[in-house]
Amino acid sequence: MPWPSRKRDKGAVADKKEPDAKIAKTEEETPDKEEEEKSTKPPAGSSKSGWKNWKKTKESDAGGEESKITYCHWLLKSEPESRLEKGVDVKFSIDDLKAQPNQTTFWDGVRNYQARNFLRAMKLGQQAFFYHSNCKEPGIVAIVKIVKEAYPDHTQFDQKDPHYDSTSRKENPKWSMVDVQFVRMTKRFIPLSEIKAHHLAHKADGGPLKNMMLFTRQRLSIQPLTQEEFDFVLSLEEEKPH
Repeated sequence: MPWPSRKRDKGAVADKKEPDAKIAKTEEETPDKEEEEKSTKPPAGSSKSGWKNWKKTKESDAGGEESKITYCHWLLKSEPESRLEKGVDVKFSIDDLKAQPNQTTFWDGVRNYQARNFLRAMKLGQQAFFYHSNCKEPGIVAIVKIVKEAYPDHTQFDQKDPHYDSTSRKENPKWSMVDVQFVRMTKRFIPLSEIKAHHLAHKADGGPLKNMMLFTRQRLSIQPLTQEEFDFVLSLEEEKPH
């Protein structure tokens, strides 16, 4: 049986640097330390040239046409380190996913309405970044794909589960989950700090990460990505870390 409460979002807390999501009712209560940095300048080595070079390549590939702004990819947060919630360890790392039968599991325990709606919008075959959250160094570690679209999350009816919801009814369930399957590890770990550096640069020059939800709604554990956001972040795996 899959781990009881790995993917979290009940209130998607920001990460330790952003407590992750399945914490249900704390989404707007825990500050994101990563977002409270005094300095708003991108770290050294995070110049805008990376975005400009990437943009030239994309324009060349697409004949100069801009990508449509639609959400077709996702970012899923999960905690790789042990943490007890109502006596249950909610740890679930990428290694835990890879250890599951067929490297597939359900993404349960989401208890935030916006995150739930994102789950319900997911389509079969869409890809998502697997993001380690609420840990020493948050960031993207792998790619997964949606292998089953939204259906009722059984943990809402389990009184022993830390995400039990006594107000939800089986005839009209409040909460949903999807099934995800491991696709591959990213070529390197892509840390939150590096993504944030590009986000800050893009806010100034109009790059693809300027409105990335990881920074505008950082406490959500389920976040949509545009094609441009997904492609740009994925391109970072080819670069040497700063």
